[in-house]
Amino acid sequence: MDAAAAEKVASCLAGIGSKPSAGLAHPRTMLDTTMPAPPAASDAVDEPALVRAAAGGDTAAYELLYRRHAPRVFAVLWRLCGGQQARAEDALQEAFLQAWKALPGFRFESSLSTWLHRLGVNAALMELRGRAGGHDHDSLDDVDGGVPELAVHDRCAGTERDLERALATLPPRARAVLVLHDIEGWKHQEIAEQLQMAVGSSKAQLHRARGLLRARLGDMT
Repeated sequence: MDAAAAEKVASCLAGIGSKPSAGLAHPRTMLDTTMPAPPAASDAVDEPALVRAAAGGDTAAYELLYRRHAPRVFAVLWRLCGGQQARAEDALQEAFLQAWKALPGFRFESSLSTWLHRLGVNAALMELRGRAGGHDHDSLDDVDGGVPELAVHDRCAGTERDLERALATLPPRARAVLVLHDIEGWKHQEIAEQLQMAVGSSKAQLHRARGLLRARLGDMT
């Protein structure tokens, strides 16, 4: 892949950000049967009050928190899991079950969104490790039904589809660093803490992931 092509890939990688993947089904066994829509203006209740109510056992308050945060968390988990929908759903369910149990101890030392993302990332990494049998690689052959097509309508469309497929082939740890850094905008210090690695290791994994991504995208052209 030449420099111009690599620059285009980097641009499209930054552009996909939190854009939801079209056609994705969502967790069947959580608080609702479908992925909740973003909260309406009428749902703009003070979040600390909702957290305190949910921590006290108010399931309606917890459902509202779920509706607010689950779509964004799911988008991250879907990419961390290489587009494997069932794994992302399992990780989302596990994260919110853990959150329900741990809410009484939540002390607002970070934002609720950050806390939920960390629970989700941990659940996704545990899910990948559990199903990969210790192998640090997820092949496209393991994807449940293939990586879904993205609904994109710009000049990066073909590159974005290839990019999602290429992301799915990266080793989980390298993919996690790349997704968290290049797509989610995390700092290396945050990634290192989340993945329990040195900052230097996070930087090395990012370099590795970018190199593998460019090579695999080159193979697709």
